[in-house]
Amino acid sequence: MRDHEPSPAASERRLSTKEAAELLGVKPETVYAYVSRGQLSSRRTPGGRGSTFDAAEVEALARRNRRESGGSSGPGSELSVRTRLTLIEGDRYYFRGVDATELAARHSYEEVAEWLWTGTPRPGAVFTAPEASVAVARRAVDALPEHAGPTDRLRVAAIAAAAADPLRFDLSEDTVLATARILIPTLVDALPPKAYAGGDGPLADRLWGRLSHRDPDEASLRALDTALALLVDHDLAASTLAVRVAASARAHAYAAVSAGLGVIEGPLHGAASGLAHRMLLDVLDHGSAAPVVAEELRAGRRVPGLGHRIYTGEDPRARALFALLEEIPRAAPALAAARDVVATAARHAPLHANVDLALAVLTASSGMPATAGETIFAVSRTAGWIAHALEEYGEHPMRMRPSGLYTGPRPPRPLPE
Repeated sequence: MRDHEPSPAASERRLSTKEAAELLGVKPETVYAYVSRGQLSSRRTPGGRGSTFDAAEVEALARRNRRESGGSSGPGSELSVRTRLTLIEGDRYYFRGVDATELAARHSYEEVAEWLWTGTPRPGAVFTAPEASVAVARRAVDALPEHAGPTDRLRVAAIAAAAADPLRFDLSEDTVLATARILIPTLVDALPPKAYAGGDGPLADRLWGRLSHRDPDEASLRALDTALALLVDHDLAASTLAVRVAASARAHAYAAVSAGLGVIEGPLHGAASGLAHRMLLDVLDHGSAAPVVAEELRAGRRVPGLGHRIYTGEDPRARALFALLEEIPRAAPALAAARDVVATAARHAPLHANVDLALAVLTASSGMPATAGETIFAVSRTAGWIAHALEEYGEHPMRMRPSGLYTGPRPPRPLPE
């Protein structure tokens, strides 16, 4: 089949979604997938009913697809999503163009969340939840078995809070932001309290009281608050992609957050710091990282807390958190253990510490359980999930629908006996 040649006026012509889909030989949903991946640009038609596409762009993409059709690539083989939230570049990362580590060093978690949501500073922001919302979530969490994990508790709390919110299906920006400012503290306050009570102050104070029996000092609270601020968002991590898929289907904010919580439990994502926490305790017990690292490698496992698929150097989040932990005397043993792990593993592979290892130092030195890092990660990332859900609500619905590349037997086949 001969390539379509653009007409002299192609740059002036615009195609409807149906026309673009026919020219590309795909479904209309796939046209919007091309838009989400940045391969096509679209323009809303007057009145907001549908979109139009530059004919020259569509024809160029059609030619490119035909050239590539003999290979393994095709619509949906790669997914990229335009976002104005987080940029990761040159071993640094930025929230709306501002260095994220500097932002976390100077602002509280709540203030960083507000910046990510709106791009507008909100000094002194504090998130609090109505007692009725907390009571509903707490009853649901208290009904779980004692051995329930932190993400189980957070997911149940989110579902209970959703069931009690008659406005949950309102996806307007103001309502979703109001939901976020209530949901995040509800998740924290629904967790079983320990010895320390943080009152209605900053979220980090209240979260500490759900994770440790120890009374915190100012430096420890600052480290926890900074950890929350550093972890707010990290581009399209697996859990964030799940949130955007849910939001693309117009799931409400609670359901979108629940989708993220469902992914975060994986040992390669939110639960990774727990593995590093246990490893640090083993190093402290042995007095050296050598036998612990050797056992990890002997079992064919990666050494927890080392390396990152995005950063070639040290994870900037780890660097920022380690700097704060150095100011906490009781963190010194765990910090030394972490450095021993990095130095010992470097003989096998020159990997840098990532944020999971830094988070493990914080939790292990603060009398927190190994699962505390997962809780910190999930609570923090809820703000980022809300930001991504808000972006997705502004896009075409159901656009997060890549095409499957079928590799099974060709039909027709006889019915199985």
